[in-house]
Amino acid sequence: MLKLNKTFVYIIFLFLFALPAQADIYKYVDKYGRVILTDKPRHSGYKRLVKTWKGWEEAKVPKNFNWAKNQKKYDPTIRSVARLYKLPHTLLHAVITAESSYNPNAISRAGAVGLMQLMPETAKRYGVSNRRNPKQNIYGGSRYLRDLLKLFDNNVILALAAYNAGEGAVKKYGNKIPPYKETRNYVNKVIKYYKKYRNTMS
Repeated sequence: MLKLNKTFVYIIFLFLFALPAQADIYKYVDKYGRVILTDKPRHSGYKRLVKTWKGWEEAKVPKNFNWAKNQKKYDPTIRSVARLYKLPHTLLHAVITAESSYNPNAISRAGAVGLMQLMPETAKRYGVSNRRNPKQNIYGGSRYLRDLLKLFDNNVILALAAYNAGEGAVKKYGNKIPPYKETRNYVNKVIKYYKKYRNTMS
């Protein structure tokens, strides 16, 4: 068992309270038993911490998570936001399916959080104070997607590529999908769901 001395505990205390109120805190224990705390996890080995009455503990992954149930649960909000921003609700469903499988607590290796996997900078840009709040996340992610569609003349492929890799990356490669395997797979995945939902969702 890893033993923490008073100095280390004090450092952790200072780290936790120096972060912004809405910052997500992650913990990683390396092969030497060293505890690393950060608000910007670099890989999936980091575990999110939550504050409980016992203190800071690792967030629990929900058992028997039912994405289909959550799809139905969030559908009214998704449709409402889609109407507001003049987006196909089936496209939003496709993005959310690919990004998080409707898990509002999903966290990517890069630190993106929530249904539409918002990065801290994107959340701040669109006024999202709590990325785990499903409604806030859907509103923020949808506004971002709408702006990307406007930026790339309603080219869904390029907008999705930019949603994944950043608008700068798409522009860098001459308004084409960046040559990143992850981005290409992501675009194909979303388009697959988009086509499916257009045929199955009224």
